[in-house]
Amino acid sequence: MGFTKTTKTSFLILSDTHGKDHIMPKIPVDVAIHCGDLTDESKLDEFRSSLELLKSIDAPLKLVIAGNHDFSLDETAFGNLTAEATTKCHIEPELIKKEYGDFGQARELCSNSEDESITFLDEGIHSFRLQNGAALTVYASPFTPSRDAHQGFQFKHNDEHDFSISPSDNKRVDIAITHGPPKGVLDRTSSNQRGGCDQLFAAIAKARPRLHCFGHIHEGWGAKLVTWRGKEPTTTTPSHFTEIDNGASILIDSLADYKPRKFDSEQEAKDRKKRKERLFKDGFRSTSHCMDDKHPLVAGQQTLFVNAALEMGPEDEDPDAREQVPWIVELELPNA
Repeated sequence: MGFTKTTKTSFLILSDTHGKDHIMPKIPVDVAIHCGDLTDESKLDEFRSSLELLKSIDAPLKLVIAGNHDFSLDETAFGNLTAEATTKCHIEPELIKKEYGDFGQARELCSNSEDESITFLDEGIHSFRLQNGAALTVYASPFTPSRDAHQGFQFKHNDEHDFSISPSDNKRVDIAITHGPPKGVLDRTSSNQRGGCDQLFAAIAKARPRLHCFGHIHEGWGAKLVTWRGKEPTTTTPSHFTEIDNGASILIDSLADYKPRKFDSEQEAKDRKKRKERLFKDGFRSTSHCMDDKHPLVAGQQTLFVNAALEMGPEDEDPDAREQVPWIVELELPNA
């Protein structure tokens, strides 16, 4: 049985731009990925701003999904929220239409951008042949759990959602692009709670893509190379407690590495400050897991998780804090 030939492929990953004018690194990549929350209030002008940001990225393919803040892309949420605005808040329908447009107008902006490299993905599996000769299969989902499921693409915590990551032909999905994180990986909130989805984790543990990228939990920014236990999930209800081999996994980076700690020495505090200054000067964080790297990713046995939220957490107390930076990732993909 021969080895599958692969091609080194670069990705620029970002999420939670919320309609703001972030500066993207001027580095060409094969694929750019936006993991949702293009907007803060789902206004048409915010979508236009995020599309301009995407246009500034040098990539022949730019994949985009929605997030919970992008509720005008979700027909049910849009209908409920606009009805609430007119009946409870007594906002004139003409004003709502001016800011948000009719349903479908925001989607038309995203799908019919002047930049033909931008592809808006609905939930499901999508396949691409890249310009570098690699084949790419992705699973996309904008859905996140929520207590009241009031915003776009949300379901209540006790409800079930089918994250169908495994294709019917049993081929492996290379990348999972979701708005929210799986429970247990890069999902710590400012209150130190796990904000990820357990159903999503179970689906990822079964599918084991090469890369899972997301945002939503802003404080969870970072990357982790996870090594799975065994060849398949150990239980019928996989969780981060049962499926991750923590001893063989590597935390590549997290916000904790840049924030001062209570018992840091003077030198440690200076080193953290220097790392932060270098990070913001570079404008991105990078990691590579190809065959000739120190930690090459083993497909089927490992998954690289990346939380690429650019917006800071709601309770960031760091006086020197700035917007977070996107990730540039290199991985091997099978040839087309």
